[in-house]
Amino acid sequence: MTTKPTIAVAMSGGVDSSVAAAILAEQGVPVFGLMMRLWSRGPKHANRCCSPADMARARTVAAQLDIPFYALDVQDRFKRQVVDFFTDGYSQGLTPNPCMECNRHIRWGFLLEHALAMGATHLATGHYARVRNQDGSFQLLRAIDPHKDQSYVLSVMGQRELAHAVFPLGGYTKTQVREMASELRLPVADRAESQDLCFVGDGDYREFLDSQGIRLQPGPIVDRAGSQIGEHQGLAGYTIGQRKGIGVSAKHPLYVLEKDLPSNRLVVGPREALGCQEFNVARVNWIAGTPPTQSITAGVQVRYKAREVPAQITSHSDTHANVHLAEPVPDVTPGQSAVFFQDSVCLGGGVIEP
Repeated sequence: MTTKPTIAVAMSGGVDSSVAAAILAEQGVPVFGLMMRLWSRGPKHANRCCSPADMARARTVAAQLDIPFYALDVQDRFKRQVVDFFTDGYSQGLTPNPCMECNRHIRWGFLLEHALAMGATHLATGHYARVRNQDGSFQLLRAIDPHKDQSYVLSVMGQRELAHAVFPLGGYTKTQVREMASELRLPVADRAESQDLCFVGDGDYREFLDSQGIRLQPGPIVDRAGSQIGEHQGLAGYTIGQRKGIGVSAKHPLYVLEKDLPSNRLVVGPREALGCQEFNVARVNWIAGTPPTQSITAGVQVRYKAREVPAQITSHSDTHANVHLAEPVPDVTPGQSAVFFQDSVCLGGGVIEP
């Protein structure tokens, strides 16, 4: 006898999670909403994922759908596992991706465990991705809408998480989701999307780092020959491939090529010098559960919105691998994640090492 599923929906007061909840509720599946109270640095800098207005919108949507709604306090855990990860990474000169850590530890760790403890069999989110069950082995697939596909940030999931995951929006485009929200008269139908880091608030990340005690140490800006041509305001304030805001005048556009941490130097040069073809990744997660026993050919995406590039991937251990791209790409950045794909299947990924 198959147990009837009960699905917890991670709600945020946004259009995607609201429509995800509505789709499931209309299917007659027992559903309840969960919203997390995440850390923020104060009333003037509310977390963009759970401001008081967001909480009120999520409650309103849940009431309209006639589903129970609960709020969970995750502030301390979020601060330790996401915000501190972000600030620690930048203090080491990396460019970390806190959204990956949130999915790894908070949404598909803490929230999933609480959902199961509250009687749910599955956790649904408003992510644009799909899950496929292949004879008991679960695969993470790209969404139908290539412009909204979020499998990149979900590449930290494993078999246990995918066994409990539901992505109601994976087969829809963003346009269709907004149309559904309007048809259902949801109060979030026209709400704009936020692309900023949720915990930074209204400031930029440099101001946020300063507020968290990460002091940016000025140092030399040098060209590829090592000659000083300017002064940077702290390596944490720059990222590989950056062009604007470097603060050096030149006849031709300059790009950040390297952050030399031991010497506190920022190396800049022309765009044609910006490219990396081979790198190592750590903290590798293979969604199948084990690494391939030999080198594989796969597409690699080195940032959330980067194009997929063919590559040869060779595992060194369960958690380390080498990536050799078919061509140099300009935005390989230590601290960001390289995620592996074969056709629409996400194989997993790892964090790019310096």
